[in-house]
Amino acid sequence: MTEIAGTTEPDGHPRRRPALSPSRAGDFKQCPLLYRFRAIDRLPERPSRAQVRGTVVHAVLERLYELRAAERLPAAARALVRPVWSELVAQAPELVAELFDGPDDPELPVWLESAGGLLDSYFRLEDPRRLEPEARELLVETELASGLLLRGYVDRIDVAPTGEIRVVDYKTGAAPREVAEARALFQMKFYALVLLHLRGVVPTQLRLMYLADSEALTYEPDEAELRRFERTLDAIWQAILLAGHTGDFRPNPGKLCEWCSHRPICPAWEGTPPDYPGWPEPIDMPAAGLAVATGDGPVAGSGAFAALVDRAE
Repeated sequence: MTEIAGTTEPDGHPRRRPALSPSRAGDFKQCPLLYRFRAIDRLPERPSRAQVRGTVVHAVLERLYELRAAERLPAAARALVRPVWSELVAQAPELVAELFDGPDDPELPVWLESAGGLLDSYFRLEDPRRLEPEARELLVETELASGLLLRGYVDRIDVAPTGEIRVVDYKTGAAPREVAEARALFQMKFYALVLLHLRGVVPTQLRLMYLADSEALTYEPDEAELRRFERTLDAIWQAILLAGHTGDFRPNPGKLCEWCSHRPICPAWEGTPPDYPGWPEPIDMPAAGLAVATGDGPVAGSGAFAALVDRAE
């Protein structure tokens, strides 16, 4: 068993059971130590202008569908930018100080205008007047047979009159190159798998909309593929639990370190991380099935990740 970390969140609410989300799975694949800092230590991070702009654009697109169909026009979307930004600042006043030199910073209106440009790009990809989404910003959660809890937020779910399901995700960056498409689809396959468990139906289409360059990536999954993907998620979670048990979350330095908020405390950059607080719930190692072995003997710590995933695929 591991030491049990704090059972409450900073706001005093009970801490939710650990779950795997697309973002946290991506963190662990990129850098196990980054996963620890975000999911276990819950260290604060300073948001970038691009990240906050993405939050604003997502909120505007969610609210756009609260308007009557005929009113869902580019001008209406742009008119929502400032109210959404104002509400965001009211919830987190420190944003202005962190991102800009005060509310009168001349860069602020330019930045808000750039959000409007991304919204214009959205209208080049589809006409929202012709759509009535079933759900927007939907929290989805399911437990796999292995006991792994999957959790995430889906930007939009469309359901056709004939029952076909389309999962839509907005990206405020540019479309990935071909070699990065698999990474981009990881999140969408995750949502498709959750919906398969919740509804018993494979989504007909997964659609990623890249607003920086008005590109869209569509994919049609099948059930066999999603079942294989489920085994991959189980393998990732086993590697996470093994690292959680040992506290061995190793850094994986690379190009993305330049933008990491935690570089000053990363041992890969001569920093010292805080003491490991322990996994937030007990881990029964034999029950978790974490005794992974290779021809060279037991695989320990986050180094087990590659072996576990190879075994699952």
